[in-house]
Amino acid sequence: MNKPENKAIHILIVDDHPVVQAGLASMLATHKGIEVIGSASSGEEALAMVQQNVPDIILLDLRMPGMSGIDTLCALKKIKTTARTIILTSFETDENIYRAIQAGACGYLLKDTSQNQMLEAIATVHAGKKYIPRPIAARLAERMLRSDLTARELEILEMLAKGLTNKQIGHVLVISENTVRNHVNSIMEKLEVSDRTEAVAVAIQQGIIQIVS
Repeated sequence: MNKPENKAIHILIVDDHPVVQAGLASMLATHKGIEVIGSASSGEEALAMVQQNVPDIILLDLRMPGMSGIDTLCALKKIKTTARTIILTSFETDENIYRAIQAGACGYLLKDTSQNQMLEAIATVHAGKKYIPRPIAARLAERMLRSDLTARELEILEMLAKGLTNKQIGHVLVISENTVRNHVNSIMEKLEVSDRTEAVAVAIQQGIIQIVS
């Protein structure tokens, strides 16, 4: 009795850089167990393609114009696709990793990863498991130990980053200076820092807030 051939793993590449798309497609085409069924330049285009021809694995960039990688993950979850997603990105802040996994990513790789590691990740995720390299997993575990900042705390943290005092923040948010102080103390406790300056530095370093110049 002849043994049936293993079905190729169908891949969709989602990245707004044509050179990255072409490079990934070319590299993956050399592996006989993988078939690239398409490339999308945006989250919106990816969603349309997924509903027409469901891939097994989506290689998804985080930073794209319009719909971000996180937004795309959330939208994929809503349409209940069977495709499993691996983040393939240049960005690795703790918050990016955390948000991607929370939104449903099954793997997280950096773009400078080796071909062997990428193939291993694809095979692992296709088998129904998660693939997160050890250094990234350690940072994710650290991030998950910290309590989530509330929407109000994030708002105040961004104002702290702009140099506003508690009194100024209270005036903007129409809350008392004492209430602001309580929020700031909560932020410092959650980020495990000793002062507001360190809180801002840690938040920027970990990608919790972004400073727009």
